Amino acid sequence: MVAGPKTAQFNPDEVQHIIRLYNTNIDGIKKTAFSLTKIRGIGRRFAKAVVVRAGVSLNKRAGELSHEEIEKIQEVIADPEAFGIPSYMLNHQKDLVDGLNYQLVGVKLDADLRMRIERGKKTKEVRALRLEAGLRVRGQKTKSNGRKGKMTKTNKKK
Repeated sequence: MVAGPKTAQFNPDEVQHIIRLYNTNIDGIKKTAFSLTKIRGIGRRFAKAVVVRAGVSLNKRAGELSHEEIEKIQEVIADPEAFGIPSYMLNHQKDLVDGLNYQLVGVKLDADLRMRIERGKKTKEVRALRLEAGLRVRGQKTKSNGRKGKMTKTNKKK
């Protein structure tokens, strides 16, 4: 993939320093693809794909984007499959309710995580039960490490 033509000399006075997208402040001085990674749910590969599909130069700073380019980027993030981004790059595939693929961003990602944990508690999933108890989830040993954080009722002394 070839990057677009180099932009003219960068002048920080002509740049919008903070851009607000998906309830996140984006640094306008950094390049567009890198600055999009500050949004929760957007990684480096997906951000680069979004910028390319939106038709924005990879060398353009986020603060140099026009209003139309920002809207185009938002459209691509909202419906990435319509713009040719493959489904394996999306962060929520085969939804349990409707079976579709989504890219969850920002607050929607947090809400989906909470909903998954609640569903797991109802079905007694091991991961959800350990999260509820404040224990490690991903197979770590718990005998010697991780003792400081949360006090359980058995460790509490009067």
